[in-house]
Amino acid sequence: MENNPCCPPPTADPLQRHEALVRLALDRRGFLGLGAAGALAALAPAARAAEPAPVKTAARIVIAGAGAAGLACASRLAQRLAGAQITILDKRERHLYQPGFTLISAGVKPESYVISATADYLPAGVEWLKEGVAEFDPEGNKVVTDAGRSLAYDFLIVATGLKLDYAGIEGMDAGLVGKDGIGSIYLSPEGAAATWREMSAFADRGGVGLFCRPATEMKCAGAPLKYTFLTDDHLRRRGNRGKAELIYAAQNKGLFSVPIVSEKVRMLFRDRGVKVNYEHVLTAIDPGRKVATFRTPQGPQEIGFDFINVVPPMRAPDAVRNSPLRWQEGAFAADGWMEVDRATLRHKRFANVFGVGDIAGVPKGKTAASVKWQVPVAVDHLVASIEGKTSTAVYDGYTSCPLITRLGQAMLVEFDYHDNLVPSFPGVIAPLEELWITWVMKTMALKPTYLAMLRGRS
Repeated sequence: MENNPCCPPPTADPLQRHEALVRLALDRRGFLGLGAAGALAALAPAARAAEPAPVKTAARIVIAGAGAAGLACASRLAQRLAGAQITILDKRERHLYQPGFTLISAGVKPESYVISATADYLPAGVEWLKEGVAEFDPEGNKVVTDAGRSLAYDFLIVATGLKLDYAGIEGMDAGLVGKDGIGSIYLSPEGAAATWREMSAFADRGGVGLFCRPATEMKCAGAPLKYTFLTDDHLRRRGNRGKAELIYAAQNKGLFSVPIVSEKVRMLFRDRGVKVNYEHVLTAIDPGRKVATFRTPQGPQEIGFDFINVVPPMRAPDAVRNSPLRWQEGAFAADGWMEVDRATLRHKRFANVFGVGDIAGVPKGKTAASVKWQVPVAVDHLVASIEGKTSTAVYDGYTSCPLITRLGQAMLVEFDYHDNLVPSFPGVIAPLEELWITWVMKTMALKPTYLAMLRGRS
């Protein structure tokens, strides 16, 4: 049978297949034949309408956190304001492209793919203090750093990200990742590479593979599902799928927060022989015995494993969790997420404070794609406040998840606060179809768009 020129034949080596896909994408006739050029062009930074003249101000603006949300805010504020004193606080000198961690864990990308320098994205005129926040004092309009420095502000943007709470699982700590069949795709570039080594060894021999997600809010809730699919595909490519049992432990009675997506994943898991244990939350791990313990409605249940992808509980960093900025009641209170209006990202009780990115206590939005849509809204409201005006900008909960279902295919799932599917490329990319072009977007197009976002150009 002849090979389909639009889809390179499978190979046991995902890196070889990815290179083949890239070569195909660069072949103009093959790429345009899929209708993909228009989609990638749409993802690229578009020509922007003429911006209004910068607003003159002496406002003191502190941005807590130099991750994706913090850097994007700094860039946009530097473009829209003249004379403002903008200070960004973060001790981290490495900038990590976190959407790439799953690709490292799948053997598709090297560690270096996600690592760059924070300094590369700092706009001119923004002061970077390499200190963390120890205390937020919104009543006093100041923050205190872990070096003891007190910084007064007129406006505060909290973009601290979240805390991976490995200690919330008895017997688990980050040092176990990459040992004894234990992986965790969220930890770090090095942790993702170590996870790949453990998963690859599992794909060579088979056994029981456990895939988990926490009962807390989390960043990129599709990532544990992606990694289950990727492990299944590696086993099949090596002829070892029949030697393995894959078990996905869902924290509740669904697989995804959007019902139609949850049902699609359920059907795919059924077709690929992935067992689902609903209402199973990982509470403990015994590395020596290779046993995981889950909280279930029937009581604790132990399951042995040969490979496990541990996804830790995720909570607000302590400085936010222990501050007046946290939600005081409701679903987001227990883990300390920041209390913001979900449409404007402005704090509900402190009008000169905004929360963007993972820290924001809103129903959706812990993805880089969400940051892309949150930041312009928060910045517009902040600038309007400086001008004495009212912004009409609204964040509708847009969240995007390129849900990889096998090497070379993915579904582009985009949705809002109301679980509506909101496809960006109607007629080109069907939201719940496994497509090669979505894989190319995930592995090629999204990172340039992300970097443009950091520089305030997307």
